[in-house]
This record gives sequence, C-alpha cells and structure tokens, in this order.
Amino acid sequence: MKNNVKFEQYAQLLREWSGRMNLVAPSTLNDIENRHFADSAQLADILPKGVPVVDLGSGAGFPGVVLAILGWNVMCIESIGKKVAFLSAVKEKLGLDNLTIYHGRVEDFVRRLPAKNDDFVFTARAFASLEKIMDYVAHTKRRLFLLKGREIPAEINVAKQRYKFDFDLTPSKTGDGFIISVRFDR
Repeated sequence: MKNNVKFEQYAQLLREWSGRMNLVAPSTLNDIENRHFADSAQLADILPKGVPVVDLGSGAGFPGVVLAILGWNVMCIESIGKKVAFLSAVKEKLGLDNLTIYHGRVEDFVRRLPAKNDDFVFTARAFASLEKIMDYVAHTKRRLFLLKGREIPAEINVAKQRYKFDFDLTPSKTGDGFIISVRFDR
C-alpha cells in the first residue's frame, strides 16, 4: 500500500491507544492492515478524484484518515472527545495537513453547512443504518460512499420507503460486505 511509513505509524498509534480506549474490536488489532486500512482504502477506487470528503462518525479514522493518507482532503466528524484526541494525535504524528477534525455531532455539522458551498461527498463506515445516515444528510443532495455489511439490501429497502435515490453496489474486496454509492434525486 502507498505511504507505508504513515500506515505503519497509524497502526502503531492505533495499537497504543486501543489499550486505553475502545477504538476497534481487540480481535482486529492483529490484522489492522486488511480489516481497517485495506477495507477503507478500497473507496479510493470509486471516489471522484479531487473531491473533498466528509467522513461521518469517524471513530478511529476509518475511512477518513486512510483516505487522507492516500491524498484526499478529508474532514472527520466525531462527537466523542477521546476519539477526537486520538484523531488529533494521528493528524499531528503523520503530518496530515489535508485532514480536518470537527468535534461535534453529525447533525450539528450538517445543520451548519452554508447554503452554497464547495462540492464534497460523504463517507462512513460502521456509523449508522442507511436510513439514519440519510436522515442526517439527504437534504444536502450530496453523494454518499458507504462501507456497509451484507445486510445492506434490507437497509436499502427501508430507506427507499422514505427517500428517492439511485445507488450502485460494489462488492467489498476485503469481506462479505459492499460499498454503496448513493445519488439523491435533485
């Protein structure tokens, strides 16, 4: 994977901080590269090039920090102070000037978006159901690129009852889930 040194530093920080707080499942710490980094990095194959990314509920930085290491301009949205401290430590240690961290709730961030602003897309991994994510962001009409599990067909059916959108499903390269790309009707 590109930027190996930064990914090694990120993995080291993740292991160190996971001893103090719940960042990822302990069972995944022995396979960070595949379970977290490669899983998140597969978004790079389908994201529009050069478009800024807003990562919802970033937690330990997946996929946001991975995409920042790969060169995207990323804003990570996280409401839990300890996780914001971790993300800030990662940003500083890795020298990620293209990473911004917003400490607050997703709904507050979205509510504060100016009426006219630059284009960007939303990403998320292990954040909320498709319908819940749409509750937060559908009114922005921004594209979504979400890493989801094998239950995504059921989530799509639920969301289709309330929202009009088109989507593409791409099978995950790292597990039995999918990447769902969502376009809202304008």
